[in-house]
Amino acid sequence: MPGTILGFTEEEIAGFGLTFGLGAFILYMLFIIGHLAWESKAGKFGTFVLFLGLSFGMVGFIAKYVIQWIIEK
Repeated sequence: MPGTILGFTEEEIAGFGLTFGLGAFILYMLFIIGHLAWESKAGKFGTFVLFLGLSFGMVGFIAKYVIQWIIEK
């Protein structure tokens, strides 16, 4: 099949990388933020603020897929 890599098209590979790759990166960032909060002894409020900043990005990432699903439906 011309235009495929291991049976997958470029669009399928990009979609997989965007969803699972970026999702894995977000989980890794959660680990890093948690480790920073632990090492700096940020306390409950400081840890909350650190995770709140990261969660805004995650909510936007998830909202994008929910909006796409609603539009395509």
